[in-house]
Amino acid sequence: MLSVKNISKTFGTVQALNDLSFEVSQGEIVGLLGPNGAGKTTTMRVMSGFLYPDEGEVLIDGISVLSNPVKAQESMGYLPENNPLYKDMLASEVLDLAADLKKIPEEERRSAVKFVVDAVGIKDVYYRPVGELSKGYKQRLGIAVALLNNPKILIMDEPTEGLDPNQRREIRDLIKKLAKEHTILISTHVMQEVEALCTRAIVINEGQKVADGSTDELSRGAKNEKTVHLVVEGKGISKILKDLKKVKEISIDKIEGSKYDVRMVLETKDVIQPDISKLAAKNGWVIWSLNEVKQHLEDVFKELTS
Repeated sequence: MLSVKNISKTFGTVQALNDLSFEVSQGEIVGLLGPNGAGKTTTMRVMSGFLYPDEGEVLIDGISVLSNPVKAQESMGYLPENNPLYKDMLASEVLDLAADLKKIPEEERRSAVKFVVDAVGIKDVYYRPVGELSKGYKQRLGIAVALLNNPKILIMDEPTEGLDPNQRREIRDLIKKLAKEHTILISTHVMQEVEALCTRAIVINEGQKVADGSTDELSRGAKNEKTVHLVVEGKGISKILKDLKKVKEISIDKIEGSKYDVRMVLETKDVIQPDISKLAAKNGWVIWSLNEVKQHLEDVFKELTS
């Protein structure tokens, strides 16, 4: 659906993007994650055709944004970072203007407007001036503009920035609803947005991709390692577990009697739970708990971008 291939962009002496590549498949909600200044907004502007890269290519549904921008933009809806809306216009007039700019035929316009008004829930403010709307309703109106041509992919730059907790939740719920029919790419530096919304996250730092995976995969950490926590009771535990070949690091602390708290660090690809179950059965151990410990995304983000 979306293919970003080796894009680079400089502004004077500043390298905003450096050979950045990634793919977004149909039906995904992907978070473009990074600290302020990482290149998220520049990436969004290049993908939308607002900026041209120095090198590289962007394809929307197989169509080049660089060589055929108008055609590519027909399959795309874009919500910019600052959501530019004319404050003196009514919400209805904003949508009429957007329909003109998107060249939506007159015979299709009424149904298109009705669809987005219902989809984003702005019926109650349809005839109110933009300047009187809350930040949450302005974001809804911006999403309505992006959605007006019923695009295959929605690209949204910081869609919940500046919203209060209730407004954030409303926009998250809206994005989840839209994701049933659209591929969605959002940029953010807020970990909660990624955990609440995204099926996958792409982390960029200093214009380069530093991680790409599901939120579960990222939660396992940037070092390609995972930690398994075990509470087990029995004899010979310390000696036997320390001999396991898959374990890179191990800490064993006695809790009481013959019960131990064990933490093991493994390669991400390794699975040790079956081995422990077999050892427990063989040696008569009692397993009180056995689970994989996931890092908070905030810790992973700091590790990847510091």
